[in-house]
Amino acid sequence: MEIKKVVITCAGPDQRSLPLQSLVDQQGESTTALAIIIAEARSAGIDEIGVVVHPGDEAAYAEAAGEHGSRLTFIRQEEPRGYGHAVYCANEFVRGEPFLLMVGDHLYVSRSDRPCAAQLIECARREDCSVSAVQATREKKLPYYGTVGGRLVLGKKGLYEVDLVMEKPTPTQAEQQLIVPGLRAGQYLCYFGMHVLTPLVMESLGKAIDKATGKTASLSGVLNELSRRERYLAFELAGLRYDIGVKYGLLTAQLALSLSGSDRDEVLTGLVDLLAHE
Repeated sequence: MEIKKVVITCAGPDQRSLPLQSLVDQQGESTTALAIIIAEARSAGIDEIGVVVHPGDEAAYAEAAGEHGSRLTFIRQEEPRGYGHAVYCANEFVRGEPFLLMVGDHLYVSRSDRPCAAQLIECARREDCSVSAVQATREKKLPYYGTVGGRLVLGKKGLYEVDLVMEKPTPTQAEQQLIVPGLRAGQYLCYFGMHVLTPLVMESLGKAIDKATGKTASLSGVLNELSRRERYLAFELAGLRYDIGVKYGLLTAQLALSLSGSDRDEVLTGLVDLLAHE
């Protein structure tokens, strides 16, 4: 499986401004969330970058992408019809090929010598199927994420055969249907905001959108269907995700980037000074 393209979704009404936010990256350089996300994809060897945007946002995004701006292909979502529809807007861009899907409101910090996107793509190439990155997540955060149930692939640490996908399940639903052997009590495998998807996903999304008259099409619903039609895996990466759209999310992401970067000692000293004066 060759993955040459990435689709980054940025068109959601509550999401549009988040990729434009300013941060300091791990090298201590001022940049934007969008530029960090694009650099993550490029670090995995991807050069073709499609960004799903609300019409009229193209110029702001091109500027926020910095040196990557000329590489972007903008894909308009003309009306807010949900996340599944936003992904399907990129159907012409991906042209029947497998692709990396990322969201515009998550940043990542790897805990290995390979970036998170590179880890995921290597896994998808090796297993030759759709793979979603997941992270063991506490029960109280279930309202924010799609969640998978499944079973560990024999002999492969952190790799799971997906049996069921639920979008933002309740704790009761999760306890009854999504417990994965090997996880700590009260933790579930929630989406990481990064997937490698096969062409069947776009085909299924198109059909779901045609049927969803007056409603939104759910990517989680399509991925649940995918688990019954072809091999579909979930992979626990060596890394952490940071949702910049939640309360204090941008602050937390900035601290995570800084503490894993070249300015770690300076940031730690500043935090100690801050706490000492509280």
